[in-house]
Parts: sequence; structure tokens; C-alpha cells
Amino acid sequence: ATLSTLFEDPWMFLVFVLVFLFTLAIHEFSHAFAAHLLGDPTAERANRLTLNPLAHVDIVGFLALVTVGFGWGKPVPFNPYNLKYPRWGPALVAGAGPFSNLLVGSICALLLRFLAPVFGDNNLLIIFLASGALLNFLLMFFNLIPLPPLDGSKALFAVLAAERHRGLRNWIETRGPMLLMGLIVLDVFLGLGIFAWISIAARGLLRLFLQ
Repeated sequence: ATLSTLFEDPWMFLVFVLVFLFTLAIHEFSHAFAAHLLGDPTAERANRLTLNPLAHVDIVGFLALVTVGFGWGKPVPFNPYNLKYPRWGPALVAGAGPFSNLLVGSICALLLRFLAPVFGDNNLLIIFLASGALLNFLLMFFNLIPLPPLDGSKALFAVLAAERHRGLRNWIETRGPMLLMGLIVLDVFLGLGIFAWISIAARGLLRLFLQ
């Protein structure tokens, strides 16, 4: 769904934007809440411990969403030195985001399973639930990729916490974002299907709920 959808089907565009804002708010709030539970007040002080999507929207990320169909939100700040578990704390904070996607996606999918036969596939609520389930599953699998700035990288860094892995950690931290962006660009413009597994996994998970 992009700006072309706005002119072709304004209601569909509105549903798409609402699903994005709803998903973004819960994902980023989950990061902030996990950090709060682990003893770090940084996100709360930055007014990110909230379900208000406006607190989490990145303007450039939102404009990218409505123009090319791929967007992002503002990263939730946290101080790893404040966390109860120095090694695994960052991974727990990061993992709260994909876990929220799994939870919300599952709830949307279950509601979809029972409500779709009642309201029909063209009902806006059904479209919202279907889009919400699929988007959350897509984000969950995408964020589990162990490259920064994605959430999966924090788990990888926890595994590579030993001093002997410092060089590898530094390489991943500095080159990881460029590597990820390069893979995305190659996938988009050359159609290599590098991330095709994400869509396959997300749709497969959704089908499991709808059986």
C-alpha cells in the first residue's frame, strides 16, 4: 500500500496506515517496557513508555512507508549499563519487540479466523485483522535477522560477549547496517529473493492459525 492506493482505494490506504501505527506503537512500547522492567528509566524519561503512536513515529520512516511501502519508527533509547543483566539485558529488551509482534499477530489471526466467516472478506475490520496479523508476523521474522540495527543483533552480541570475539562484534556493529541496507537494495532492485523466506514464513504462520 503506497500513495497510489490513496487515490485508488482511500479506505484501504487508511486501514494500512492504521495497522502500521498500531503495530509500531506496540512494538516500540514493548522495548521501552522491557527496559523499564529491567531497571533502565531512559525510555520512560524520553516519553517512549507509551502506546501513543505519535511518540514512536519517525517522519522519514513514515514518508517512506506511504511512498514505497516500507517504513520504520524511532528506535527506543536505553542504557545497557542500567539493566539488571549486563550480558543478556540488551537481548531481552530487543526481544520484547518481536515477541510483541508474535503476540499481536496471533491475536489478530485468531480473531480473523472466527470473525471472517461472519463479516466477509471485504469488511474493513477483517481487512484490518488480516493486515495486522501478516504485518506483525513479517516484522517479527525480519527483526530476528542478527544484523544491526535489527533486534536479532542484540542476541548475537550476547552470544559473542567473550573478549575473544571483540573483533567480530566490532565488525558486525560497524559494517552490519551497511550490509543489511545493501542486501535490501539488491533484493528490491534485482529481485534476488534474499528476504523471500520472511514472506513465506509469515504467510505460513498465518495459515496455521486459519486452518
